[in-house]
Amino acid sequence: MGLNVYLSGEIHTDWREQIIDGAQGLDITFNSPVTDHDASDDCGVAILGEEPNKYWHDHKGAMVNAIRTRKGIADADVVVVRFGEKYKQWNAAFDAGYAAALGKSLIVLHGPDHQHALKEVDAAALAVAEQPSQVVEVLRYVLTDTLPG
Repeated sequence: MGLNVYLSGEIHTDWREQIIDGAQGLDITFNSPVTDHDASDDCGVAILGEEPNKYWHDHKGAMVNAIRTRKGIADADVVVVRFGEKYKQWNAAFDAGYAAALGKSLIVLHGPDHQHALKEVDAAALAVAEQPSQVVEVLRYVLTDTLPG
Protein backbone atom coordinates (compact mmCIF):
# COMPACT_ATOMS: atom_id res chain seq x y z
CA MET A 1 0.00 0.00 0.00
CA GLY A 2 1.40 3.39 -0.97
CA LEU A 3 0.24 6.82 0.10
CA ASN A 4 -0.21 10.11 -1.73
CA VAL A 5 0.43 12.85 0.86
CA TYR A 6 -0.33 16.53 0.29
CA LEU A 7 1.74 18.93 2.44
CA SER A 8 -0.21 22.16 2.92
CA GLY A 9 0.32 25.31 4.94
CA GLU A 10 3.20 27.39 6.20
CA ILE A 11 6.00 28.02 3.69
CA HIS A 12 8.63 29.83 5.77
CA THR A 13 10.38 26.86 7.42
CA ASP A 14 11.78 23.52 6.25
CA TRP A 15 9.07 21.31 7.80
CA ARG A 16 8.23 19.77 4.40
CA GLU A 17 11.85 18.74 3.83
CA GLN A 18 12.00 17.25 7.34
CA ILE A 19 8.97 15.06 6.60
CA ILE A 20 10.14 14.07 3.11
CA ASP A 21 13.66 13.25 4.38
CA GLY A 22 12.30 11.34 7.38
CA ALA A 23 9.99 9.29 5.16
CA GLN A 24 12.79 8.05 2.87
CA GLY A 25 12.22 4.40 2.05
CA LEU A 26 8.47 4.56 2.62
CA ASP A 27 6.08 4.18 -0.31
CA ILE A 28 4.91 7.80 -0.27
CA THR A 29 4.42 10.36 -3.02
CA PHE A 30 4.48 13.93 -1.70
CA ASN A 31 2.81 16.94 -3.30
CA SER A 32 2.41 20.51 -2.13
CA PRO A 33 1.40 23.99 -3.19
CA VAL A 34 3.97 26.25 -4.82
CA THR A 35 6.25 27.22 -1.94
CA ASP A 36 8.10 30.06 -3.68
CA HIS A 37 6.25 32.94 -2.02
CA ASP A 38 6.82 35.48 -4.81
CA ALA A 39 5.86 33.02 -7.56
CA SER A 40 2.73 32.05 -5.66
CA ASP A 41 1.70 35.66 -5.09
CA ASP A 42 2.42 36.79 -8.66
CA CYS A 43 1.45 33.76 -10.78
CA GLY A 44 -1.94 35.20 -11.78
CA VAL A 45 -0.61 38.47 -13.16
CA ALA A 46 2.48 36.81 -14.65
CA ILE A 47 0.28 34.45 -16.65
CA LEU A 48 -3.02 36.33 -17.14
CA GLY A 49 -1.91 39.97 -17.20
CA GLU A 50 -1.14 42.82 -14.86
CA GLU A 51 -3.69 44.29 -12.46
CA PRO A 52 -3.39 47.85 -11.15
CA ASN A 53 -5.59 47.01 -8.14
CA LYS A 54 -3.85 44.86 -5.47
CA TYR A 55 -7.13 43.06 -4.70
CA TRP A 56 -7.42 41.77 -8.28
CA HIS A 57 -3.69 41.03 -8.40
CA ASP A 58 -4.06 38.78 -5.33
CA HIS A 59 -7.37 37.34 -6.56
CA LYS A 60 -5.87 36.20 -9.86
CA GLY A 61 -3.02 34.49 -8.03
CA ALA A 62 -5.36 32.81 -5.55
CA MET A 63 -7.51 31.43 -8.36
CA VAL A 64 -4.57 30.03 -10.32
CA ASN A 65 -3.06 28.52 -7.16
CA ALA A 66 -6.44 27.00 -6.25
CA ILE A 67 -6.23 24.78 -9.35
CA ARG A 68 -3.10 23.10 -7.96
CA THR A 69 -4.39 23.04 -4.37
CA ARG A 70 -7.75 21.49 -5.23
CA LYS A 71 -6.11 18.83 -7.39
CA GLY A 72 -3.50 18.02 -4.76
CA ILE A 73 -6.01 17.68 -1.94
CA ALA A 74 -8.50 15.74 -4.07
CA ASP A 75 -5.83 13.22 -5.11
CA ALA A 76 -4.34 12.82 -1.61
CA ASP A 77 -4.83 9.90 0.74
CA VAL A 78 -3.51 12.01 3.61
CA VAL A 79 -3.39 15.79 3.93
CA VAL A 80 -0.90 17.34 6.36
CA VAL A 81 -1.59 20.97 7.23
CA ARG A 82 1.10 22.98 9.02
CA PHE A 83 0.29 26.12 10.97
CA GLY A 84 3.47 28.10 11.59
CA GLU A 85 4.34 30.37 14.47
CA LYS A 86 4.85 33.70 12.71
CA TYR A 87 1.94 34.27 10.32
CA LYS A 88 -1.77 33.61 10.43
CA GLN A 89 -2.33 31.03 7.71
CA TRP A 90 -5.96 31.46 6.74
CA ASN A 91 -5.25 29.48 3.58
CA ALA A 92 -4.04 26.57 5.70
CA ALA A 93 -7.27 26.61 7.69
CA PHE A 94 -9.22 26.66 4.45
CA ASP A 95 -7.21 23.70 3.11
CA ALA A 96 -7.83 21.75 6.32
CA GLY A 97 -11.57 22.40 6.06
CA TYR A 98 -11.61 21.46 2.38
CA ALA A 99 -9.75 18.22 3.11
CA ALA A 100 -12.12 17.40 5.97
CA ALA A 101 -15.14 18.09 3.75
CA LEU A 102 -13.75 15.65 1.18
CA GLY A 103 -13.29 13.01 3.88
CA LYS A 104 -9.51 13.01 3.59
CA SER A 105 -7.34 11.70 6.42
CA LEU A 106 -6.07 14.91 8.00
CA ILE A 107 -2.95 15.43 10.10
CA VAL A 108 -2.57 18.89 11.63
CA LEU A 109 0.87 20.16 12.61
CA HIS A 110 1.33 23.13 14.97
CA GLY A 111 2.94 24.18 18.22
CA PRO A 112 1.19 24.34 21.58
CA ASP A 113 0.64 28.11 21.25
CA HIS A 114 -2.01 27.48 18.59
CA GLN A 115 -3.85 24.75 20.50
CA HIS A 116 -6.80 26.92 21.55
CA ALA A 117 -7.13 28.86 18.30
CA LEU A 118 -7.12 25.66 16.23
CA LYS A 119 -9.31 23.50 18.46
CA GLU A 120 -12.01 23.09 15.79
CA VAL A 121 -9.45 22.26 13.11
CA ASP A 122 -7.77 19.81 15.49
CA ALA A 123 -11.13 18.18 16.20
CA ALA A 124 -11.50 17.38 12.48
CA ALA A 125 -8.03 15.82 12.28
CA LEU A 126 -7.14 12.19 12.81
CA ALA A 127 -3.80 13.20 14.33
CA VAL A 128 -2.43 16.45 15.76
CA ALA A 129 1.36 16.68 15.84
CA GLU A 130 3.77 19.27 17.19
CA GLN A 131 6.86 18.10 15.28
CA PRO A 132 7.44 16.98 11.68
CA SER A 133 9.05 13.81 13.06
CA GLN A 134 5.72 12.86 14.63
CA VAL A 135 4.05 13.16 11.23
CA VAL A 136 6.71 10.84 9.80
CA GLU A 137 6.03 8.31 12.57
CA VAL A 138 2.28 8.41 11.90
CA LEU A 139 2.90 7.77 8.20
CA ARG A 140 5.43 5.01 8.97
CA TYR A 141 2.95 3.31 11.32
CA VAL A 142 0.14 3.52 8.76
CA LEU A 143 2.32 1.94 6.08
CA THR A 144 4.39 -0.57 8.07
CA ASP A 145 2.67 -1.21 11.44
CA THR A 146 5.96 -0.14 13.03
CA LEU A 147 6.09 1.92 16.23
CA PRO A 148 8.96 4.37 16.92
CA GLY A 149 12.06 3.11 18.67
